[in-house]
Amino acid sequence: MLSIVLLSVFLLAMIIIGLWGMRKTTNIGDFFLGGRTIGPWISAFAYGTTYFSAVLFIGFAGKLGWGFGFRVLWIAVGNAIFGSLLSWLVLGKRTRRMSQNLDAMTMPEFLQERFAGKYIKLVTTIIVFVFLLPYSASVFKGLGHLFEANFNISYDIALLIMIFITGIYLALGGYFAITLTDFIQGFIIIFGAIAMVSVFVTKGGGLTNIIATISTKYPQHVPAGKQPGNLLLISLVFMTSFGTWGLPQMVQKFYAIKNEGVIRKAAIVTCIFALIIATAAYFTGALSHAFFDSPPLTAGKPDFDQLIPDLLIKQMPANLMALILLLVLSASMSTLSSLVIVSASSVAIDMYKGYVNPNAPPKKSLLIMRILSGVFVIASYFIARYRIALIITLMSLSWGAIAGSFMAPYFYGLFWKKVTRIAVWAGILTGLILATSLFFILGPANSPIASSIAMIAPFIVIPVVSSFTKPPEEKIISKAFGNAQ
Repeated sequence: MLSIVLLSVFLLAMIIIGLWGMRKTTNIGDFFLGGRTIGPWISAFAYGTTYFSAVLFIGFAGKLGWGFGFRVLWIAVGNAIFGSLLSWLVLGKRTRRMSQNLDAMTMPEFLQERFAGKYIKLVTTIIVFVFLLPYSASVFKGLGHLFEANFNISYDIALLIMIFITGIYLALGGYFAITLTDFIQGFIIIFGAIAMVSVFVTKGGGLTNIIATISTKYPQHVPAGKQPGNLLLISLVFMTSFGTWGLPQMVQKFYAIKNEGVIRKAAIVTCIFALIIATAAYFTGALSHAFFDSPPLTAGKPDFDQLIPDLLIKQMPANLMALILLLVLSASMSTLSSLVIVSASSVAIDMYKGYVNPNAPPKKSLLIMRILSGVFVIASYFIARYRIALIITLMSLSWGAIAGSFMAPYFYGLFWKKVTRIAVWAGILTGLILATSLFFILGPANSPIASSIAMIAPFIVIPVVSSFTKPPEEKIISKAFGNAQ
């Protein structure tokens, strides 16, 4: 009963915030970037809550915590240092300056303006829209499992509830609504994560005892010959940490900050947030060895997406379960809202306003953005509805294809004046082709390795191709770098 009450209050609050954001949103710049007026704490929480979702708490924590045991905590360290702190410190200032110099609001728009490529925006827009769909679906999938287990409602009904609420508050309020809800949800996530770990550690007999228990049981549950290797672990650290450097929904947070003074504060806050949340999630996954002798089965096969929901239902007191539900819901809705708004912008800003109707009035562009947000949410529902793949597999495919296509061109575009347009095309296509082809060649189990290769290869291809192709025009370099030189 408490879960239903808290859930109802939470969802009502999201709708009210959406209506408030609607009053502050008058054009597409407000809807997508909040008018570039976002301060350090809200920027940090927006970044952190977009980073972590049900994909982490339900998919990654279960499968990786079970498979790696305590070694999984290296991923949490990587997420905090490389995916959060360094991301802000290395990319934040240049992104803020250059996106203003180029008058760019999206990643595809940034790449086209920076490299003066006629069709770069069109191609990268398609990549964003297509490959963010499975990522969004993986978030819905994680939420569906948790709601199904906690409320005894069907997976389908759980998905429909999430889609309705997400679509309403996002389509109404845009980025203003997202950042305010992210700030509120961030505190819910921190408190819920600490409470969750505390309960499990207490039930396991204290920290020392439960660490000893897991150290004994892990090699029994996952014998040495079946334990995942260090290459896969390194790939997971790399993919989930450096992958954020090329994801449009993460980079968008740098575009929207109020000024460069925000960056250092936001970097520190985001790092602490990431360390708390990622450690709590992965530690909980490893703790599953203390409470289960084997993962749950579906159709006779291990179902790692169900591991954490089962652990929560069986071990968490009812009153705290309501809080944990809000924890996962908060993390997921903030991620979903960022995914949806970035994907909708790829069509409304980059494709429609960029190619179909460049002189479209602001109200019409804003309406299209809102409609596309709803379309994207519905499309994500159908992918999640038919349970196309494991959560971790869906996310690896998305991160590999998008970060593989964008990370190297974006990074070189910020820091290297001699990168050429042809080299950027080579980098985009190399990342995209490797991510999709290696995903099928190496198999879903090795999808993080495939994604990591796809992210690294363009960093080699771009300077090689730039060395023998026509250099960029000076006027492009001058416009892009301006005072950032």
